[in-house]
Amino acid sequence: MRVILIDSLPKLGKLGDQVNVKSGYARNFLLPKDKALLATKKNIEHFEARRTIIEEKEKKILQSAKDRATKLESIGSIEIFAKAGNEGKLFGSIGTRDIAEAVNAAGVEISRNEIRLYDGALRSLGDYTIPCKLHSHLTVELNISVVAN
Repeated sequence: MRVILIDSLPKLGKLGDQVNVKSGYARNFLLPKDKALLATKKNIEHFEARRTIIEEKEKKILQSAKDRATKLESIGSIEIFAKAGNEGKLFGSIGTRDIAEAVNAAGVEISRNEIRLYDGALRSLGDYTIPCKLHSHLTVELNISVVAN
């Protein structure tokens, strides 16, 4: 199935590229999330007429993400307090929701789906470097210190 990308997607293409994808991927992901349009003659003409507007919108979104990235870097390290045992293991865990709440309390707006915990939730005391994907082209490292309460 041939589609026009409305959003830049890693490993697939940039804004405005016409790519061939499997029909299920287009029907179930790209089209419902407004990341692509079917590459019909009418849609191609419509997209070319709106291309500059879409590119400007994408630049504004990227600039907003860069601004948030500089705010995140200026914060430095964020401390999260949790109850822990004698050996440094936490009673429970710290997940993306807890990290997002701590960052929002520090003054930077971030949602929990932008935080990437590739190894799962944090379950012990210590310092962690956690990647935050603010935009498809921008990932920032966030320093978290988990401290006993």
